[in-house]
Amino acid sequence: MTTHPLLTELTLRARTEAHSREQSACPCGAATLADRPDATVVRHADTVAKAHAPGTAPADLTPRLATAAHLPGILLPPLGSAPVDLHGRLVTFWPYGEPVDPENPDAAPWESAGTLLAQLHRTPAPPGLPPMRGPAKAALAVARLLATTRQRHTVPVLRAWRTLPAWARAETPMSDTTTLCHGDLHLGQLVRHPAPDGPWHLIDVDDLGVGEPAWDLARPAAWYACGLLSPDDWSRFLGAYRAAGGPAVPADGDPWPALDVAARALTVQTAARAIAKAADADRALDEVEQAVVDACDRMGSAPPQLAGGVAK
Repeated sequence: MTTHPLLTELTLRARTEAHSREQSACPCGAATLADRPDATVVRHADTVAKAHAPGTAPADLTPRLATAAHLPGILLPPLGSAPVDLHGRLVTFWPYGEPVDPENPDAAPWESAGTLLAQLHRTPAPPGLPPMRGPAKAALAVARLLATTRQRHTVPVLRAWRTLPAWARAETPMSDTTTLCHGDLHLGQLVRHPAPDGPWHLIDVDDLGVGEPAWDLARPAAWYACGLLSPDDWSRFLGAYRAAGGPAVPADGDPWPALDVAARALTVQTAARAIAKAADADRALDEVEQAVVDACDRMGSAPPQLAGGVAK
């Protein structure tokens, strides 16, 4: 977990940043939104301070911030053009946005997510933007899995991983070097700004870059294929993406030839993380985690079939 000095100092920095921007009396509401090894996020009133993962390179994060600043209708723009160093971690500041309500799944903004992704994918990528980090994060999840001792669950996930092409395992570069991608799309990456009922924006630029746009549709596709996302929600998401001219899939017809590899990769990543998390907590897999591992077991029996659908 994050060391106490970092969390304390980050909270103070968030307070200072909030007070410097307030035009009226600050309500001084403060909260820790996340405190994980890869990110610590603190809110003070309408300002959010984020300490990015250790080892984050300024040369990668700075152009990602600049991209968000230039796409305010799609990405939440940062409060500042460059990160600051705090206890060896890069820190950025953001306006607060109202997140998706996890207690109200029927109100999940699947249409907005699809539309925003299509708009992002259709936007010319600025020069100097690094590759999208999706495959690299999947490879890190598998590396963490290899350090666990739960061989009974590990075997089918690693077998499914080996069926994927090299680019999806981050062993070779992605062939698409021009499409602007988010890199880690899920409902937790959407907020309303201004809070609480402004338009939806995408957040979290840590994985933003150029690459295969199918990766951004892959997590919802994987959930649908595993039976964890309803056909109606999947249809809403995919339909909105297509209606907005998203380039990752054909405008009509079967989307799975375009999505199959990325959806399989995200299924493996999700299963790998689930197993490692359960092992760390010394507990059994829950029903959802087991469903994803079972999907990997089915996937591992054959390589990805780019001419057909995905098994459900």
